Amino acid sequence: MAEPVCLACGATTLDRWATAHDVEYLSTPDSFDYWRCRDCDSLSIDPVPRDRLGEIYPDSYYSFSAGKASIPERIKQALDRRLFARLFGRIEGETLSALDVGGGAGWLLSQARRAEPRLTQTQVVDIDGSARDAAEAQGHAFFLGRIEDYETDQRFDVILLLNLIEHVDDPVAVLAKVRGLLKPGGAVLVKTPNHDSLDARLFRHHSWGGLHAPRHWVIFTPESFRRAAAKAGLAVDRLDLTQGAPFWAVSTLEWLSRHRLVAITRARPMCDHPLFTPLLALFGGIDLLRRPFGRTSQMLVALRAA
Repeated sequence: MAEPVCLACGATTLDRWATAHDVEYLSTPDSFDYWRCRDCDSLSIDPVPRDRLGEIYPDSYYSFSAGKASIPERIKQALDRRLFARLFGRIEGETLSALDVGGGAGWLLSQARRAEPRLTQTQVVDIDGSARDAAEAQGHAFFLGRIEDYETDQRFDVILLLNLIEHVDDPVAVLAKVRGLLKPGGAVLVKTPNHDSLDARLFRHHSWGGLHAPRHWVIFTPESFRRAAAKAGLAVDRLDLTQGAPFWAVSTLEWLSRHRLVAITRARPMCDHPLFTPLLALFGGIDLLRRPFGRTSQMLVALRAA
């Protein structure tokens, strides 16, 4: 078998960190190995299931559907709008443009438009063709394909990489591509997991939710992400560790399922289980309370051109 390679830095000095299964969607019974790089401390899946996308992203995948009108979702949307208002508020211009990589039907861009009236040009890049009609119906331009294959003369004031960079097999190349699409003075906003966290340590050998196996291919720490961004020509303006409630919720439901206290099926994946939303609320609150005292499992990073 070929030697595993770090997807973040290319090193071959890796140690097996965990073996995980798809506990959320049960898309496959196969196990997947994650390796920790001794050089940069990121995690990489090996082998990369790049030829199995149709299998590991089932039709029930959460990002393929519209946001639910639940109370937690409405709270999240309000928090997203507040975040976008701060982000766009730092950028000058009578009109602004934004690109959402992996933006699906453009729900986040629609929230951004509500928060920032100057945002008049919005572009989605996504591999899910079924999202095109919904995105265009909301007034967003849509490109079907990978960001690596997206070619345009347009440059953007804000580029969103929310829950995206961990899904790619060459994160530095994606960051470099985004760097080339950024206007002078523009900003890139990244949300991605952090494996240097309490829940990652507790659930490491039980398909920790942050692995989202086998769909997350590379998992950073704050330090390894800074290094990857610098290689791509981007500098960190701000890096915050925020609540990782979805990872706690998945890990908890995996424990309950393993002990036969709840049932997870392909027809009803974890995100649709009735306990999922209460667990999100519980662990979101716990993480916000403990955040000043320890690292949480999600990063929110604002980048600019170096």
